[in-house]
Amino acid sequence: MKFLRKKPDTDLNQQSYGYLFRKFTFLTVVCSVCPLLLVGWGLNTYHTYHAKAGIIRNFQDQVKNHRRFIEQFLKEQSSKLRLLTYTHSKEFLLAPGNLQVVFENMNREYKSITDIGVIDHNGSHLAYVGPYDLLDKNYADAGWFKEVLQKGLHISDMFMGFREEPHFVIAVSRAEGNGEWILRATVNTDAFRTLVENVRIGETGEVFLVNAQGIYQTNPRFSGKIMGKSPVTIESLKEAVDVRIIDGRPTTSGLSNQIIGKSWLDHPRWLLVINQNYSEAFAEINHTRKTNLLFVLISGVSILIVSLFITRYMVEIVKHRDEHADQIHAQLLQTGKLASIGELAAGVAHEINNPLAIISTERQILLDQFKKSHIEDAAFQKQFVASMDQIAVQSKRCKRITHNLLRFSRRTHSMIEKVELNLFILEVVELMEREAKTSGVKFITELDERLPPIQSDTSQLQQVFLNFITNAIDAHEGKSYGVIRITTTYDEAEAGVSIRIADTGWGIPKENLDRIFDPFFTTKSVGKGTGLGLSICFTIIRNLGGKITVHSEKGEGTEFVIFLPLITAMTESDEETAEFGAALSFAGKRAET
Repeated sequence: MKFLRKKPDTDLNQQSYGYLFRKFTFLTVVCSVCPLLLVGWGLNTYHTYHAKAGIIRNFQDQVKNHRRFIEQFLKEQSSKLRLLTYTHSKEFLLAPGNLQVVFENMNREYKSITDIGVIDHNGSHLAYVGPYDLLDKNYADAGWFKEVLQKGLHISDMFMGFREEPHFVIAVSRAEGNGEWILRATVNTDAFRTLVENVRIGETGEVFLVNAQGIYQTNPRFSGKIMGKSPVTIESLKEAVDVRIIDGRPTTSGLSNQIIGKSWLDHPRWLLVINQNYSEAFAEINHTRKTNLLFVLISGVSILIVSLFITRYMVEIVKHRDEHADQIHAQLLQTGKLASIGELAAGVAHEINNPLAIISTERQILLDQFKKSHIEDAAFQKQFVASMDQIAVQSKRCKRITHNLLRFSRRTHSMIEKVELNLFILEVVELMEREAKTSGVKFITELDERLPPIQSDTSQLQQVFLNFITNAIDAHEGKSYGVIRITTTYDEAEAGVSIRIADTGWGIPKENLDRIFDPFFTTKSVGKGTGLGLSICFTIIRNLGGKITVHSEKGEGTEFVIFLPLITAMTESDEETAEFGAALSFAGKRAET
């Protein structure tokens, strides 16, 4: 009977786990896929709208900039002709050879003019320079001739004329004496077409000009030809640049599935048209849409698969919750043990310092007693002294080990000890010499032999010298060679030593000299400097009781002078500030790396 009562309980548990599995799967899929679809739709709509607007703005900018470019060209040619009529009389231009010189000067930089001629008020040529035989031609019936007499300046449409090929002219009139004369220049059609059509917009884009009657003024890229009828609708534009998207069925202009930009030139009234196939212009958007759709599809399938695995895993967690709780408890106990061991290690390191101090004291007592004794055995004396030295070496080693443990546990302070500065500088130079050689920089050391030992913090001094030497090497960037000169001198009057670090780099501008020690100020490029190095060096030297001065000339190099007292007395706050500076410097070096 007991067995029969347990079986329904087991079946009930299985059904309960099955119900949890189905419910968790359904909730996970619904809660994940629905937001995914909403976010995907929102991002796609947002991206499509802004990307489309960006493409249209870019198209507007292209039309606007190219219109300005064409207008600038035409204004430049018109201004040249107007200037010639203001600065040269008709008699001067009719003098033999003068018009030829003017023509050559206009085409000196850019072959923009085909020919040039002087025409009287009756339309007859008075002088002509160019490749055509036009000197005997009369332009009294030409449309451009009548326009220039009325307006003073006229740029014509494309026409065939006497030379029977498409061209257009720029003409300027001037009243002189009792008559009026005209200076006319023909713009090089090939050069102008190149100027207009030099904008490449993908594989399907084209650029052309049409006049107010819809006649091509330049050759379109794919269909039509110059002076032919254009299918583009001619209309007055409400804005300076009009960009429209024509998709679907062909319009009255015969264009379909295009993005078209239009803009009227000020003078002449030509319509600049730039168009591109819609699918090419918006290819990036279409590609993004397809990518987003594929991403949503893959994400949905991934969510379903992951939901199945996660739900199964969650059900397994529920089934084994007690075992899992025990494992977590065991891990917490182990973590507590490790924390206790860390605290114990720090405490042991602190306690070991006392026996080490006693050992050092007893060693000194033994040495003093040994010196007072009269032991004549030379071998014993040598062995005893060597043993005492070995005790000292091993005691210092133990002290360093305990010091590192205490430092790890944040219980240490800066160590003020005797420093042989000359030897210390040579060690730093040896450390940086390889890096300096790769930059073509040579070290020159001039060390004062009279320099006494100083009491200071070696780790912080090393940081300062490494920073100054690294900056000195960087100051030679762009130079094939250079010199870094390090000089030490003993200043008896100030009871200290001076260290000069001079380089032959590019120097520091005068306007930056007062800011080089400011935090985060740097003249190096992004990624090569943090602006912390000199600021931290300044803080360290100040806390060590010293000072830093700098002398620099632009293009001649820089010299830093560091003064350090013979004995440094750092307060506790100074030590904390120095340690904080060291940490900042380390972080800065890591950032530069």
